[in-house]
Amino acid sequence: MQDALPLRDIHPSSAPAWWPPAPGWWMVMAVVALALLALLAWRWRRIRRRRRHEQAFDLAVAAAVGPAQEIAAMSELLRRAARLRDPAADRLQGDAWLAFLDADDAAPRFSGDDAALLVDGPFRRDAGPVAVDTLRRTARARFLAWMEGRK
Repeated sequence: MQDALPLRDIHPSSAPAWWPPAPGWWMVMAVVALALLALLAWRWRRIRRRRRHEQAFDLAVAAAVGPAQEIAAMSELLRRAARLRDPAADRLQGDAWLAFLDADDAAPRFSGDDAALLVDGPFRRDAGPVAVDTLRRTARARFLAWMEGRK
């Protein structure tokens, strides 16, 4: 056994460099970046859409002259939004209309005297500004919820 080859000891290889990463990591980073961009675009679009709906509501109510016309404008906007939920909703009258407005809410908002303004307010001359402001906040919240597709 004198002619045997001399063997050397095992030498561990050097660790791979951390940069540049392997192609799989580039793909993972690209997918994460695209997902973040898609999330940001979706969020930005949602914010713009909400602002557009807020502005449409506020401009329509602000264009009305007097409390009776403001109530009529709010009622018209709510009926337009209600058609997104049920195409026949714009034909509801009186208590059926108020019940439809409260149908999806855990806490009914349209059951008090201020909400009754929505039914007969456009025909009243004595609608007070405090009641109209309360109705405006309630109607605006319901309008935005329906326009955004929430309940």
